[in-house]
Amino acid sequence: MTATLQAPPDRSTAPLDPRRFPLLSAIDSPADLRKLNEDVLPRVCTEIRDFLINSLSTNPGHFASSMGAVELTVALHYVFNTPYDRIVWDVGHQAYGHKLLTGRASRFHTNRKLGGLCGFPSPAESEYDTFSAGHASNSISAALGMAVAASLKHDEPRRNVVAVIGDASISGGLAFEGINNAANSRNNLLIILNDNDMSIDSNVGSLNTYLAHLNTSRTYNNFRLKTYNFLRKIRFISEKNRGSILRFNNSLKSLLTRQQNIFEGLNIRYFGPFDGHDLPRLIKVLEEIKNMEGPRILHLRTVKGKGYQPAELNPAQWHAPGKFNPSNGERMPDNSEKPKYQDIFGDTLVELATANPRIVAITAAMLSGTSVSKMQKAFPDRTFDVGISEEHAVTFAGGLAKDGMRPFVAIYSSFLQRAVDQIIHDVALPELPVVFAIDRAGIVGEDGATHHGLYDLAYLSEIPGMIVSAPADAGTLRDLMYTAQLPQQKGPMAIRYPRGHCDTSDWRTPMKALEIGKGRKLKDGHQVTVLSLGTICTEVKKAIKRAENEGYSVAHYDMVFLKPIDHDILEEVAKSDTPIITVEDASVKGGLGSAVTEWLAERGIKRDVHRIGVPDKFVPHGSIAELMHLCGMDSEAIYAAIVNSINPNSL
Repeated sequence: MTATLQAPPDRSTAPLDPRRFPLLSAIDSPADLRKLNEDVLPRVCTEIRDFLINSLSTNPGHFASSMGAVELTVALHYVFNTPYDRIVWDVGHQAYGHKLLTGRASRFHTNRKLGGLCGFPSPAESEYDTFSAGHASNSISAALGMAVAASLKHDEPRRNVVAVIGDASISGGLAFEGINNAANSRNNLLIILNDNDMSIDSNVGSLNTYLAHLNTSRTYNNFRLKTYNFLRKIRFISEKNRGSILRFNNSLKSLLTRQQNIFEGLNIRYFGPFDGHDLPRLIKVLEEIKNMEGPRILHLRTVKGKGYQPAELNPAQWHAPGKFNPSNGERMPDNSEKPKYQDIFGDTLVELATANPRIVAITAAMLSGTSVSKMQKAFPDRTFDVGISEEHAVTFAGGLAKDGMRPFVAIYSSFLQRAVDQIIHDVALPELPVVFAIDRAGIVGEDGATHHGLYDLAYLSEIPGMIVSAPADAGTLRDLMYTAQLPQQKGPMAIRYPRGHCDTSDWRTPMKALEIGKGRKLKDGHQVTVLSLGTICTEVKKAIKRAENEGYSVAHYDMVFLKPIDHDILEEVAKSDTPIITVEDASVKGGLGSAVTEWLAERGIKRDVHRIGVPDKFVPHGSIAELMHLCGMDSEAIYAAIVNSINPNSL
């Protein structure tokens, strides 16, 4: 049984015009690329960039990162025997060129669309996609596992494994755990650090400063490579003594250059930094180091958005720019008069912080994505972007809260999953007043399975002392934020809200304190009761309006809080003796539906409960509307459930 919901496949193709793309149109696999003379490869790079600019201008995706990795992508597939040799991409923002060279150029128009290509590397899609790559910093650990497996199986010919880590993913803790263990196990892993000074927003932290100033002489690198190859040829270097020679080499280099290298300090050979856009040099270096024994790091300096001036000048905005005019870089405006939930959060946070000097904001490399950038502009000393370090963000917030501050930690739902242990151990257990602003909760759309925020309700509601809430609208979001920062609120509180626009332009309402654990009745009805949590309330209202137009009577409650759940509402619903429908934009396992059925079971109340939410499967990519329909949780599905609950088998 597949663990992923299956959408109708989009097998449509759009063959490349050989007049415009004479080289790229003839490449169906990296084997075709390797047949080309090296001197024509820069033209392949030009065609890839031309293709990406025109394709992504109408079918949006992750733009700047892939533009900056074109030469690296071509060099990797030219030097290594993929797919036998493994390339493991980190995050996957860099991998569009990789998809074009591995037989998917004619299907790239389906990228991020329902049933089409995934926006990230996916092993289910291609043998060239060796590992899932949606969250940052996992490439080194995964590639190390593959490299060790190749060693244990004695793969012949030798199987090379390459981890490509970029967009600041090297700052993630998992990346360093992988590097640390790479130095202590038998493997031939090559780690390529694609260093472009960027994640989505500008990089932060001392590691970024270190990488920006790290410099290794080209003359020294050439001398070392030649010396290594000579000593290996005369068998002076072997696996037995490689470590001691490497340590001596690192010490000598530090003495001569007066510079220490963090990577070589971990007993991993370091090469670079090199210009990641100098294709001939890049190919030469890869050829020279690919058959070396033991782990090594190749450090490349690249430009995010390379080859398209608007993206080079403003790489943060061009990480995922949406639709744009390819001739001048003019981005298509968002004409909606209704604000996004993230902007309501950001503006409200500034409003609260103006009145409460103890409020601080923390995010993990998502200043603009969470609109914490608004807080940074207003209160830079009280705003902290910790980079791709969600675990640190949570424990850092715990330390701030312990000594009297009121931290708001704004992190996407899918990324907060990394920090569950810290939430439990460093915030909930000591009962610290940290506010978790969980952005991108629920179905997020085209980024797909790795980015949907479907499990926060389940894992947070299991934590003792955690308050879990989800506003149905902009006003309730503001009220929850106001409530969370009040002095009498002592423990941790989570507020989840979705990606996208709210349903009103009139949202700057006066804020008021809410009673923790209290929902609200939106309307009376006597035939069926709907309990909803979060902004999916809008879909419920549409379904109820349709049902009532046909003569049905439906009660509707907005629960507001999952934990503590409103016992008064549940007792009222239980006494009404009507069928119950629960609706949530999250997994049906462990959320509102589970909480209601548990409450009824504990009291011995037998009642038909129909749970609507995301099935117990991973959800693919597509538009939010398409995926809501696929999951059976849009207004049409809710309407059907209402009618069927009143008149079973009527639909």
